[in-house]
Amino acid sequence: MQGMIPHHAQALRMTDLVPSRSTNRDITLIAKRIQASQEDEIALMRRWLRDRGQTVPAADHDHSGAGGELMPGMLTEEQFAELKKATGTDFDRAFVQYMIAHHMGALQMVEKLFNSDGGQETEIFTYASHVDGDQRIEIDRMQKLLAQLGGPAPN
Repeated sequence: MQGMIPHHAQALRMTDLVPSRSTNRDITLIAKRIQASQEDEIALMRRWLRDRGQTVPAADHDHSGAGGELMPGMLTEEQFAELKKATGTDFDRAFVQYMIAHHMGALQMVEKLFNSDGGQETEIFTYASHVDGDQRIEIDRMQKLLAQLGGPAPN
């Protein structure tokens, strides 16, 4: 939960760029959907951590995992700066490519949780299952959108 808050916060930073850089209706709609779900999930994670007396990280806290590497799917600040500079179709393609990679990183984090004892608590299992399902649906939608935009799939 502590790692997912800044992970989700980065997705919100990405969706915040859409209104000023894209006129594509499909990009706007997917960004709004991502924004709504990520905001709700951040609120749930903060409440869950507070209820258990755990530290609630700031949304802008360090995005590193153990050993200092970025959490799965996180953009580097250089990649974020590149996204921030792009406009129009270039932005649309980059946004979708980066968001697919970001969502795939969240799926890795969920899988790690399911493979640990941490995913056994009912509320966490339900939350993680919801994230897993939502992210997979959004990845599928974004892959179709990326194909329409003529962009390559992310690594």
